Amino acid sequence: MGESKNWYLICYDIRDPKRWRQVYKQLEGYGERLQFSIFRCRLTPREREKLRWQLEKVLTEEDDLLIVGLCNQCIERVRACNRSGAWPVSEQNFKIF
Repeated sequence: MGESKNWYLICYDIRDPKRWRQVYKQLEGYGERLQFSIFRCRLTPREREKLRWQLEKVLTEEDDLLIVGLCNQCIERVRACNRSGAWPVSEQNFKIF
């Protein structure tokens, strides 16, 4: 049996467009973009640490990265007010190499 997966909300504020694109492309392979600089990802603890390590190689001190773990109760309370069905909970794995 594999490691259990959890939902994470990953938010970033990157001042340089080149670094922003690099982080965006990294996250595209791990999850789904919800807003301009916000992704949701379903990851194992190992995948989360690998992603964090990959992002830290790109980011500088002036950039900000926030990784928020979400419990199942939190996921049920997430509301996207401008889109219906904006947070469907599926078991898909978004990781692409």
